[in-house]
Amino acid sequence: MTSSAPKSEQLRVLFWRSEILAVIYWLYGEGLGDIVDLDLIRTYLGAGAGENLAAYVELLVADGSLVRDGEWYALSARARAEGEAQLATAFTDLVHPVASECNDECWCHTSQAEADACARARRAPVRDHEAGKATK
Repeated sequence: MTSSAPKSEQLRVLFWRSEILAVIYWLYGEGLGDIVDLDLIRTYLGAGAGENLAAYVELLVADGSLVRDGEWYALSARARAEGEAQLATAFTDLVHPVASECNDECWCHTSQAEADACARARRAPVRDHEAGKATK
């Protein structure tokens, strides 16, 4: 991964900030731990020993994104909220309902007439866009 890092220091700071927070948030979100050390970060990022991740981690401590306890680091409450928001944004296109699928915002939850209409719409045949014919 080090080879894809930008060359200018200003962009490297932004790049490693994003990468470090993403991997720590991922570990946290997957239930693999809420505290990490530098070696674990380095392992998951595939960063070589020549990359000074410690300096970038310290910048995250200084800006309040990480909380340090000795050699261990954890996401601050703010960083957890930001990670959650970024994850939601990243998968927005994957979590919306598909055609003819009902969700919590569907009008069918407001009245029986809407619920009946929604159920009829879901049972209606879906059009085959290529042939223009109704299919099941």
